[in-house]
Amino acid sequence: MLIQSLIGDWQFRRADSSEWLPAKVPGGVHTDLMANGHIPDPFVADNEKKVQWVAESDWIYRDTFMCAPELLAQEKIFLVCDGLDTLATVTLNGHELGHTDNMFRRYEWEVKSFLKATEENELTIAFNSPVKYATEKQAVRSLPGVSQAIPGGQYLRKAPCQFGWDWGPQLPPIGIWKDIRLEGHSEARLDDIHLRQNHSNGRAIIEAGINIQQWGNKPLKAVIRVTTPTGEILKSEAAVTASSETITKISIPNPMLWWPNGYGEQPIYYVEVSLMHNDGHLDQHKYQIGLRKIELRQQEDQWGRSFVFVVNDRPIFVKGSNWIPADSFPTRVTDQSLEYIIRSAAETHQNMLRVWGGGFYEDERFYDLCDRYGILVWQEFIFSCSGYPLYDADFLENVQEEVIQNVRRLRHRASLALWCGNNEMEWGWVDWGWKGTEFQDLKSAYDQFFHHTLPAWCQAEDPDHSYWPSSPSSDTPFVDPNGQRQGDAHYWDVWHGRKPFTAYRNQYPRFMSEFGFQALPPLKTIRTYADEADWNMTSYIMEQHQKNASGNSLMVGQMLDTFRLPKDFDSLVYLSMALQAEGIRYGVEHWRRHPDRVAGTLYWQLNDCWPVASWSSLDYFGNWKALHYASRRFYAPIMLSIEDNPPQQAVYVTNDSFDLWDGNVKWSLETFEGQVLRSGESQVKAGAQAATQICLLDFSDQINDDNIRKLVFIAELWQQDQLVARQAAFFAPIKHLSLGDPDINANLQSEGDHLVAELTSKSLAILVEVSLNTVDVIFSDNYFALPAGRTVQISCPLPDGWTLERAKKELCVRSLYDSYSH
Repeated sequence: MLIQSLIGDWQFRRADSSEWLPAKVPGGVHTDLMANGHIPDPFVADNEKKVQWVAESDWIYRDTFMCAPELLAQEKIFLVCDGLDTLATVTLNGHELGHTDNMFRRYEWEVKSFLKATEENELTIAFNSPVKYATEKQAVRSLPGVSQAIPGGQYLRKAPCQFGWDWGPQLPPIGIWKDIRLEGHSEARLDDIHLRQNHSNGRAIIEAGINIQQWGNKPLKAVIRVTTPTGEILKSEAAVTASSETITKISIPNPMLWWPNGYGEQPIYYVEVSLMHNDGHLDQHKYQIGLRKIELRQQEDQWGRSFVFVVNDRPIFVKGSNWIPADSFPTRVTDQSLEYIIRSAAETHQNMLRVWGGGFYEDERFYDLCDRYGILVWQEFIFSCSGYPLYDADFLENVQEEVIQNVRRLRHRASLALWCGNNEMEWGWVDWGWKGTEFQDLKSAYDQFFHHTLPAWCQAEDPDHSYWPSSPSSDTPFVDPNGQRQGDAHYWDVWHGRKPFTAYRNQYPRFMSEFGFQALPPLKTIRTYADEADWNMTSYIMEQHQKNASGNSLMVGQMLDTFRLPKDFDSLVYLSMALQAEGIRYGVEHWRRHPDRVAGTLYWQLNDCWPVASWSSLDYFGNWKALHYASRRFYAPIMLSIEDNPPQQAVYVTNDSFDLWDGNVKWSLETFEGQVLRSGESQVKAGAQAATQICLLDFSDQINDDNIRKLVFIAELWQQDQLVARQAAFFAPIKHLSLGDPDINANLQSEGDHLVAELTSKSLAILVEVSLNTVDVIFSDNYFALPAGRTVQISCPLPDGWTLERAKKELCVRSLYDSYSH
C-alpha cells in the first residue's frame, strides 16, 4: 500500500465569489476566514451573531497536486475522505465522484482512471450550506428539537450541538475536518478486521477475524503480530481469501490485565495485521488493545434491578463525567490539549467518560488516551433530544453505514464499555410534550429503530459489548425512563427545577448518568470575551455567553440561598464556582454512601467547547474550576464524608478498593477560633467496595441559639500519621455563619521544581482559593477548609523562568470571608 497525503495548504472561496483564499486542511470555513482576517473571533463578545452568514453560505475548496509515479503504478488508487462536513460534492479533474451527507462517515472513490501522470491534478470539494438545508427540510415538516438550536439540524448527519445547545453557540462548521489522502493498492487490501478476546484458565486468546478485498488470484496470507507490554513478540499467520472471513488466534499466557483508572494498571498490547503475498507487504492495520473482560450486569435485587459495570469479574463503581466536543471548531483541538483534558479527568480519579449523543464519535486520539489513562467510555450514537426522520429509507441507509463504520472502528478498544442509542429521546417521548398525533409516526419509527434495528446492527458487528437504548432509560420502552428501580437516570430538578442541593439526598438511582449545576468560568476566561464594562450577570454580553434560558438567574438565586451577597463581580465569579463545587459534592458524596444501590455517577459536564457559563468543571481553556478540585476529593478511592443533619453529624468512609482499609477518624466540635468543645476518635475498618458508617454523633446538648452560627464539626481521616482527608460541616446555613477574618498566612517555599505552600489561619477559613496572579497552575488541592490551629500544605509546579521571590509576589489567597462586605 502507498499513501499520498492531501492535507496541508488548499484554497477556498465562497461559492458566489471568484476570490480564492488560502486554507488549511484539515480545517473549516470559520477558521480559514479567521486566519485570513475576514471575520472576527466568534467566541468574543457577540461575534457569534455577526458570523451567522458563514454557515448560511455555500463554499468551495480546491487543491492541486502532482501524483507520485510509484502511486500511479499501483493497481487501484482510492481517494479516501475520513471526514467531510457535511453536504459535499467531490470532483477530480472535472469528473464528479459523488456526494456526501454524513460527517461521521468515511467516503472513498476509485480514481486511478481520472488521475493525470504528467501534469497537476485538481480536486475540488463544493460544500452546501447545512443551515439552508436544515431550514428547507424543517419548513416541509417541523421536527421537535432543541430550543437553543437552529431548527432542522436533525435532518442532517452532523453533530447536533453545532447548531446550538444550552451551553454551545450556533456555529455549524463546514469543511474537510479529517484526513484526506490517496491510497494505492495492488492485488488486494485489508477490509474489515474484527479483534476479539477470550479469557479462561489464566490465559487470553486474541482472535482476529480478517476480511479482504482481492482483485487478483495470487495466494495471500495474513500475519498477526502482537507486541506485549514487556516487548515480547508473538506471531500467527493464516492463508486468506476474499471469499470468506479468516479466523486466526494468538494465545497469551499470563496476560497482563487492563483495569479502569484506580483499580489497576493499563498495560497496552499492540497488534499488527499484515496482508502479504510471499514476503511482500500489501496492506497493514495497527491497533492498540487492552486485555480485559467487561459486562453491564443487571440483576434483580431488593431495590429493583442493578446497573453495574463489571471488569475482569470485579464490579466497578463508576466515577466520571460527560464529554462534549472540546471545541466548536474541532480541527483546532491539538494533541496536547486533548491529552490535558483526559489527564485532568484521570487525575481526579475519574474512570468513565460518557461521549454524549449530541456531539460526534471522537477521533482515534481520544480513544488512545482513554485506553492509556484507564477511562472507560460510554459511547452514544449521535442522536439527541430531538425527533429524527427515522421513517425515511435513505436516512436509515445513511445511518446504517455510519453505525457499521464506527462500531468497527471502536469495538476493539479496551476503554469501550457500552453502546447507547441516544441521549434523552425516550425521556422526551414520555415527558416532553411530544405526544401530539402529528408525532406518532416519529415515535413508532423511534421504537423500531432504537429497540430493534440499531441493537441488531450492534449485535452483528460487536457482540462483545452491551447495548443500551437511550439515556436515561429503564430498558422497558417508554416506561419510567428516568426512574430509580432500574436503568440509568438524569436528575435535573436541582438546576432546572430550582430545588435545593438537599434534594439530591432523596434520589437513589441505579446509575446517575447526568446531573449538574452551572458556574461562571474563572475571571481570566471571562476577560477573553467580555470587557470590564460588561461584568454584570445581566449585561448583554454576559447573557450572550449564557445559552441556558434564565441560567444566570438560576445561578444567582441558588447562590443567595447558600452564600451572602457578593461584594463585587470578582467575588460573584468565585462564589459561582464554589457553589457548583458544593452542590455536586453534596450529591456525589450521598450516592457514594450507597454503593450497593447506586453503581456510578457521571456529572454534567467535564469540558467546554467555547468560553461560556456552563456546567463544566474544566473551562474552554482547561482551567480547573472549583468543581474539578472538589472532584479530586469526592472521587477519591478512600472518601471521607459527613452526612449532616443538624444537630446530628454522621461520618462515613467509602472504600472503592478491593481490600479492607484500616485507619482512624478524629473528630471535634469546635468554635471557629479553634476552641474544642467535644472531640473523639474512632477506629476505621472500611470494608472493600463498601461504605461504612464510622460514627453518628448528636450535639443537641452543645448547640444553642447563641452558638449555632459559630461552631463547626470537623472530621479527619488518618492512616497512622498520615492525614488522608478532612471534612467540615455546620449547624446553620453557610450564609448565616459568623465567620471572622481568618488572617490566612501562606509560607511559600520551593522544593526542586515545585512550590510548596503551608497555610495557617487564626480562625476557620472555608473554600480557600489559592492562585498565582499571572499564570495558570494546578495546585495539589484548592477550595478547601482551613480550620484554626491546623496547617494545610499544598503544592504546584514552579512556572518556567520563575523565582521563589516572584512566586511570593504573585501568590493570591482568599476565602469565603473575603467575598462579601463587612
